[in-house]
Amino acid sequence: MSKKHPIISVTGSSGAGTTTIKNTFDQIFRREKITAVSIEGDAFHRFDRAAMKAELARRTEAGDHTFSHFSVEANELERLEQVFRHYGQTGTGQTRHYVHDDREAERYGTPPGHFTAWEDFAADSDLLFYEGLHGAVRTDGIDIAGQADLKIGVVPVINLEWIQKIHRDKASRGYSTEAVTDVILRRMHAYVHVICPQFTQTDINFQRVPVVDTSNPFIARWIPTPDESLVVIRFKSPSGIDFPYLTSMIQGSWMSRANSIVIPGPKMDLAMQLILTPMILRLVGESKRA
Repeated sequence: MSKKHPIISVTGSSGAGTTTIKNTFDQIFRREKITAVSIEGDAFHRFDRAAMKAELARRTEAGDHTFSHFSVEANELERLEQVFRHYGQTGTGQTRHYVHDDREAERYGTPPGHFTAWEDFAADSDLLFYEGLHGAVRTDGIDIAGQADLKIGVVPVINLEWIQKIHRDKASRGYSTEAVTDVILRRMHAYVHVICPQFTQTDINFQRVPVVDTSNPFIARWIPTPDESLVVIRFKSPSGIDFPYLTSMIQGSWMSRANSIVIPGPKMDLAMQLILTPMILRLVGESKRA
C-alpha cells in the first residue's frame, strides 16, 4: 500500500460482472479528471491459449482434473504482486494484454489467444486500477491483497454467476453449454480455495441476488435483469460509512446488518457512484499531499 501511488483492485470470478463495474469506475475517473492506468488480470496468465491447452492435457493425463485459469499455478501472480509493489513505490510499471478474439486482435495487432508485448504504463498517473480474478490473493508466498489500497469484490450468488458465464461464453466465444459446464466443474477446486478466500480480504463486496428462480442455471434461457435482482453491499469496516445518507439517497434500500446495505438492482450504479467517489477522491487527495 502506498499513499503516494494508490492502487484500486476489483476482483471477481469469471462471469461475475467485473467489466460492468470497471465501466462505472471509468465514469468516475472521467468526471473527476483522474488519470488511471489499468491492468487486466488476464494479462498475467502464465500460458497463451495453445500452451494452456497443452498444459491442461498434460495435467489431465497425469490425473489432475482441477487445473484452470483460476489456479495460482496458471498465473504469474508473483509478477502481479511485483507490479503492484513497484507502482506503489514509484508510480511506474508494465503490463500487456491477452487477446481474446478477432475484435481485440484488430485493436492490438496480435492474433487471438496470444499476449501483446509488455509495455510501460503511461506517465503521471493518479492511480493504478486492476480488474480480474486475483486482485486480493493472499497465500504463504504471495500478498497481492496487501499491496492494494482499495479492494472491491464482485460476487453474484453462484447460480447467477454461472448463468452469466454460460450465456457470455456461448454468445461471444461459441462454446456449448456442455463445454462451459466442464470448465465450471474443472474450476471448482480453485474457486473454493483461491477465488472465495479473496472476498474476506476485500474492503467492499457487491453481491447481486436474483429474486427469480435460478435453481437450474444450466437451462436458464435468460439472465435475470437488474429489475429482477437485489444487491447486497458489505463493508469490511463500516466505520465512517454514512448509512443514513445512503439509505436516504437510494430509494428502496435498507440495512440488513450493521455492515451491510441492500439496494434494488437498478440502483447499483448509483450506489457505486455514491460510495466509491469519495473514497477515490480521498485516495487521490492523500496521494497529492504525499
